[in-house]
Amino acid sequence: EEGAAEAKASAKISPDDVFEANVAFTCPNRKIKIPAPVAEETHNKERVEEDRQIAVEAAIVRIMKARKTLGHQQLITEVLQQLSFFKPNPRLIKQRIEYLIEREYLERDANQPNVFNYLA
Repeated sequence: EEGAAEAKASAKISPDDVFEANVAFTCPNRKIKIPAPVAEETHNKERVEEDRQIAVEAAIVRIMKARKTLGHQQLITEVLQQLSFFKPNPRLIKQRIEYLIEREYLERDANQPNVFNYLA
């Protein structure tokens, strides 16, 4: 009983305590194996493509909401600048612009077909 009380008392760290690294310490289990995630769940190609399409659409809408009117090339340049985590193909950006026109987020300017207007 007396030894247990001393062990509890000595378990508390005081400002006077001194600590040293045990350089002689060895452990046979130095490496820890972590299983790789299942490829289907993390890198499903269709899922990645869908997420990228959504990211491109969101960037287009954000840019057009701020600018109201913008030329095609300027819009593509700004989308590429905004989406720095992946480099979307300009063809994908054009497809997403057409899709947003169909969904009436954007419209082509009546006088200039290369200019887009944002529809609130």
